[in-house]
Amino acid sequence: MKPPTPVMVLELFPEIRAELLALLSSLTPEEWARPTSCAGWCVKDIAQHLLAGDIGILSRRRDAFTPPGKPIESWSDLVALINRLNETWTAAAQRMSPRVLCDLLAWTGPQVEEYFASLDPHAKGVPVDWASAEPAPVWLDLAREYTERWHHQQQIRDAVDRPGLKQRRFFAPVLEAFVHALPRTYRDVPAAEGTIVQLTITGAAGSDWFLMRKGAAWNLYVEGAPPAAARVTLDAEDAWRLFTKGLRKEDAQARAVIMGETALAEKMLDTIAIIG
Repeated sequence: MKPPTPVMVLELFPEIRAELLALLSSLTPEEWARPTSCAGWCVKDIAQHLLAGDIGILSRRRDAFTPPGKPIESWSDLVALINRLNETWTAAAQRMSPRVLCDLLAWTGPQVEEYFASLDPHAKGVPVDWASAEPAPVWLDLAREYTERWHHQQQIRDAVDRPGLKQRRFFAPVLEAFVHALPRTYRDVPAAEGTIVQLTITGAAGSDWFLMRKGAAWNLYVEGAPPAAARVTLDAEDAWRLFTKGLRKEDAQARAVIMGETALAEKMLDTIAIIG
C-alpha cells in the first residue's frame, strides 16, 4: 500500500492571494456586509479574520513573539482561545475600512509567503491539531494554512455569488490536506487488524483514500488497498463543506453513498479539518 505524498502548496499562496484581492476590490458596500455561511460573520468579518491569520503568523512564528496568556493544556483550551481571539479581533477590526483592510492584506501576504518559503517543508513543525497532537511536517502545516485561505475565500465567493476556485490545481490540494484528519477521526474506533475504510471523493479534484487499522492506530493510504469493509462516497462540494462545518452530518449522510459496515462508514462523516 502507498501512503499519500506531501501536499506541496507553496507556489499557490501568491495566486490565491491575488484572487482574494481581486475579489475584494470588486465588492460593493452591500456585498461587504452580506452574511456568510460562517455563523455570525459577514464578508468583511471573514476578510478581517484572514488578516488576523497573517499577522499571527508573522508575529508568533516569524518573529517568535509570545503574547501574554495562560498556557494551552488541552484541545478545549485551544478552541476556547481561538474563539476568544476571533471575537475580540472581529470587534476591534470593525473600525477598519474595506480599503484599509485590502491594503493590509496586500502588505502582509508577501511577507507571509516569504516566511513560508524560508522553511524546510520536510522538517518537523508545529502540530496540525485537527490531524494530530504531535508535531507535523512543515508541508502539512503549510497545506493547513492553504486550506484556511481557500475555504474562507470560498465562503466569501458563495456570499457574493462569485465563481469559486474549483479548478483542480486550487481545489485538489484542499481535499488532499483535509483527509489527513481521517486518522484522528477514527482514533478511538476499534477494528480488527487490517480493516480498511475507503473514502471516495468524486469530481475532477477528487480521489480515493484508504484507512487501514494497524496495531492501535489507523493509517492513511492512497492506493494498493485490499477490499474495504466500509466505503463512503462524497461529492467534492459536499466533502469540503462537511470538513469545514459548512454541511451538517445529517445532510451529508443523506447525500453520501455508504456501503459495507454502516457504523464504520458513517464515522467518516464526523471528520472536521478546522478548529472552532
